[in-house]
Amino acid sequence: MDSARSSIDPKVPGELVAILGADAIVSRPTELKVYECDGWTIEKSVPDLLVRPRSTAEISAVLKLLHRHKIPFVPRGAGTGLSGGCLPLNAPIMICTSRMNHILSIDLANRRIEVESGVVNLNVTNAVKAHNLFYAPDPSSQMACTIGGNIAENSGGPHTLKYGVTTNHVLGLEIVLPDGEIAELGGPVEELCGYDLVGAVVGAEGTAGIVTRATLKLSREPEAHRTMLAIFAEVADATRAVSAIIAQGIIPGAIEMMDQMIIRAVEDAFNVGLPIDAGAVLIIELDGLAAGMDDQASRVSELVRGAGASEIRLARDEHERTLLWKARKRAFGAVGRLAPNYATHDGVVPRTRLPDILERITAISQKHQLKIGNVFHAGDGNIHPIVLYDERDPDQVRRAIEAGHDILSACVELGGSLTGEHGIGVEKINEMPMLFSPDDLLVMSELRRVFDPEERSNPNKVIPVPGGCVEVRTPRRQVPI
Repeated sequence: MDSARSSIDPKVPGELVAILGADAIVSRPTELKVYECDGWTIEKSVPDLLVRPRSTAEISAVLKLLHRHKIPFVPRGAGTGLSGGCLPLNAPIMICTSRMNHILSIDLANRRIEVESGVVNLNVTNAVKAHNLFYAPDPSSQMACTIGGNIAENSGGPHTLKYGVTTNHVLGLEIVLPDGEIAELGGPVEELCGYDLVGAVVGAEGTAGIVTRATLKLSREPEAHRTMLAIFAEVADATRAVSAIIAQGIIPGAIEMMDQMIIRAVEDAFNVGLPIDAGAVLIIELDGLAAGMDDQASRVSELVRGAGASEIRLARDEHERTLLWKARKRAFGAVGRLAPNYATHDGVVPRTRLPDILERITAISQKHQLKIGNVFHAGDGNIHPIVLYDERDPDQVRRAIEAGHDILSACVELGGSLTGEHGIGVEKINEMPMLFSPDDLLVMSELRRVFDPEERSNPNKVIPVPGGCVEVRTPRRQVPI
């Protein structure tokens, strides 16, 4: 057991079996190893026990038990997060919601759907696709990530440029508080009186309790799409094209960018027809009414060519459109061909500063002698630099973490933020003082304690402890920051 973890009363495992049944408890070290990290693989910590409830009532009973024994816990969804948000730090019990995967009701007339937290993101859209509706937040991991995890991290995706992130699509929540109380927040309508408690929970990264159910807003499928691939010799030209489009008052459904390293990795992996000699490409998708769509696409093409595009390819049918999105959404998987390990970062800058941050990333790559590829949501300035390294080399691990720190520092200096959709977790907890004053962090802590007075729900995440040492609190951290 990691020395930084709390111990469990020997009676607790038996009490958990009485509540959930033996098949809902995972305790073998070989099985627990699967849950030692999420997509942020630099840091790892194994829980003492994993429990897999099937209902809100079971989660409530489990949390009442843990409350009596004063045992901290960590919620977990599909484990696709990228900031170490579900690492069990001083939290010996992990509570996985993957078995709570039912769609509870669909209200087509009012365009809303009620789901359990373990429902996979893509399954929400699939459930209503036949009725020309969809669920807008679409992370690249949408084939695996769950709604509960999306709510915890306030996840985004390519189409959030136009449609917004998770918080813009959550109407109501059921949450089990750390003492086991079940609370209802929000409701079936978009505007409610009083404080926005739903907004306080979305993006709280599991520090307020465990979300068990959500009422989500559905969107009408656009009448028409125009999806194009714009090819550039230089990254700087591609970023200028983004600003040119937005400056004309055109808000595409998505504008995504990939640089040459990512283009070549994707093409080698999936052979989708990307130009491997290009310096960068933009995937631009327009959506809306069919009337006027061709004129808007022509206008965007003119703006993109004016910014330096050498070629523009318009998807001729749904098959070609699907191929373009396959290229973008599988980019992270393709990067696995380039190095034994990679760390995906998640900073934000004003989109007019995209050329500046990419120049800084190039300098950071040279400084730390590590390759860094770029694939990101260019339309809203949400960057995803991918730092390549080999975890078998401790010096490379050190340099990878330092490179991430430098990238986030540059984002803040350029007027941006530490995260757009991946959350703070443990990855960025030391960087929070870059953006927030001690008073800001104190207010955040006080808000957290309204939901969790003892701070037992996902402890040691998001908000740094003044004067605290993350290295001591974070098990198996491979290098100091």
